[in-house]
Amino acid sequence: MISLKRNNKKILVKAKGCRVKKSSIYEPNQKESFSISRGKFADFLSCPRCFYLDRVKGLETPSMPGWALNTATDVLYKKEFDFCRDKQIAHRLFKKNGLENFVPFDHPDMDKWRDSRHHGLKIKYKNTNIFLTGGVDDIWQDKVTGKLAVVDYKSQASEPPNDTELYFQDPFHEGYKIQMDFYCYLLIKMGFKVCSNAYFLVCNADKSRNEFNTKMNFTEHIIPYKWNIDWIEEKIDEMVKLINQFQVPKSHESCMNCAYSEQYLKIVSS
Repeated sequence: MISLKRNNKKILVKAKGCRVKKSSIYEPNQKESFSISRGKFADFLSCPRCFYLDRVKGLETPSMPGWALNTATDVLYKKEFDFCRDKQIAHRLFKKNGLENFVPFDHPDMDKWRDSRHHGLKIKYKNTNIFLTGGVDDIWQDKVTGKLAVVDYKSQASEPPNDTELYFQDPFHEGYKIQMDFYCYLLIKMGFKVCSNAYFLVCNADKSRNEFNTKMNFTEHIIPYKWNIDWIEEKIDEMVKLINQFQVPKSHESCMNCAYSEQYLKIVSS
C-alpha cells in the first residue's frame, strides 16, 4: 500500500520521512524521561532494527488508515459497558459466560486508561528513565475478590471462535497474547490485584447470509486468556539496552519492511 502524507486537516503535504518532534526521538543514554507504548514494545519484539530506526533515529513509518468499522464496534461497546459501570451492574454477556460476579471497573482514571494516544496505563520502569504505557479497551472487576480483569475488544469476519485453544493457535493472534501480558504487567506494577484470566470480547460478523440489505449480523464471544508476565522484564531490559546503543541492530529475517527497503535501495542505486 502506498501512503501519502496529510496534515491534521487531511491536506496533502510534503513527506520528509523523519519525525521532527524531539520528544518522540530517543537519544542513547539521555537523562530525560521517555515513553514507550505497548505498540512500540510489540515493534521491538517483531523487528529490533525497525524499532530502533523509529524510536532512536526518528524514521517515520508510513501510516495506515484507521479501521472505521472496528472503531464503531469499540465505541458502541464502550457505551454499553459505561452504562453498566455507572450503575455497577453486570453486562448482558456476563451471566451466559459464567461471569456473574463481574461488573465494569469504576475508577476516576478509566477514561485516561483508555486513551492510548495521550495517557493509558503508565509506569516508570525500574530505575530507568523509561515510562511504559498502554491504552486498554476496558477493565472488569470481580466483586467477590476485588481483582481486575483486562479486556480487549476484537472485531473480525471469520470462523466464530468457539474453541479457545484454536483461537490462540492462529499465529496472527500471538500479538494479542503479548498485548494482554503487557497490560496485566502494567496494572500489577500500578499496585492493582489482577485476575488470573484476561478476556477478549470478540465481535464476529456473519458472512453466511444471502444478502446485505443494510444489515450485518454479529455473534459475540468472550474468550478467556490466562496471561503470563514472566517473560516481560527480560525483553524490556533488552529493549532498554538496545535504545542506549549507537549501532543499528540487525533486522528480523522475516521483516518485510527491511526487505523492501534493501531492495528499494539496490534498485534506485543501480
